[in-house]
Amino acid sequence: MSDEKEPGSDPQGKGDEWSPAMDEQAGGAQTRAVELDELKDESTPVDDPKLDVILDIPVTLSMEVGNTEIAIRNLLQLSQGSVIELGRMAGEPLDVKVNGTLIAHGEVVVVNERYGIRLTDVISPQERIKKLR
Repeated sequence: MSDEKEPGSDPQGKGDEWSPAMDEQAGGAQTRAVELDELKDESTPVDDPKLDVILDIPVTLSMEVGNTEIAIRNLLQLSQGSVIELGRMAGEPLDVKVNGTLIAHGEVVVVNERYGIRLTDVISPQERIKKLR
């Protein structure tokens, strides 16, 4: 049995062997803790009973830090400690996607020792519909 730790296996972030490399890659940029107000439901009530039936359907919300294309040959050569360069600069906003569709951009924050994202730009429903066509 190996004594090596898996990347990200340290939930407290103490002694994480990836931290120095990530800080170096990000140009020293780090996340910062923020205080957030309690979320309040200020949405417009839905009067359409047809729309009401879909409001409880779960969707997948994801944040994309960046992406890259890599040949399978290079993918198979990756090992623990390998660094993959992404096609996005450090400090650029992250993409917020719902079921794979871009809906907003945001920045990483830490809330109660958990990562979160603060939305900085929400794409209008009209723009989202245009992208679907």
